[in-house]
Amino acid sequence: MTNPSGNSSSPSTQKPSITHIIFDMDGLLLDTEKFYTEVQEIILARYNKTFDWSLKAKMMGKKAIEAATVFVEETGISDSLTAEDFLIEREAMLQNMFPTSELMPGASRFIRHLHAKGIPICVATGTHKRHFQLKTQQHGEIFSLMHHIVLGDDPEVKQGKPSPDIFLAAANRFEDGPVVPHKVLVFEDAPSGVLAAKNAGMSVVMVPDPRLDSSYHGIADQVLSSLLDFNPSDWGLPPFDDSSS
Repeated sequence: MTNPSGNSSSPSTQKPSITHIIFDMDGLLLDTEKFYTEVQEIILARYNKTFDWSLKAKMMGKKAIEAATVFVEETGISDSLTAEDFLIEREAMLQNMFPTSELMPGASRFIRHLHAKGIPICVATGTHKRHFQLKTQQHGEIFSLMHHIVLGDDPEVKQGKPSPDIFLAAANRFEDGPVVPHKVLVFEDAPSGVLAAKNAGMSVVMVPDPRLDSSYHGIADQVLSSLLDFNPSDWGLPPFDDSSS
């Protein structure tokens, strides 16, 4: 059963015919956003400042240096800590956390279902190659089901989200690509990612963290509290085999 926040339980009746799916990764397939939050709270505590979700929302989904610039400028610590130094310090802590990344609820079931039904799927993530390898260390089988993976340091991705670059690059690399945007459904958790998908002309299902302000929900075509709540039939996709789910 779908459980959208602010949007109707099903997408618009004029919904497009979806043939391909693109997944974001951090906070959508993998529970990694908590690591960024923890590290950023530790760093800000040194300056007697706190990290809140309004700042988190501005950073989510962006390329590392773009998010770091937002972080030091919005918190007013840019005179004491440059964006580059922040990334160096953050990196040391994150290296130990990423290999413990766990899949988000419903991610494995949904990916396996789509793969079994022959729906082409891929990942488009702002994460760069080194971090991707650490984060997916325990989940190689699931990510091997993706037709391809586009990373944030890919040469075709000139600008990070909310620019559409990464989603357009992802659509171009399917076996039968380039896929026209209106046939692509994107799954995202971050406001910048939702905007990037819409800027690419694609439909988007948002699965936001419950702490994210609901004012960010409006642009998405559908908003769910979990991937477990997604009903493939809403988008003309093959239904789950187990009717009890």
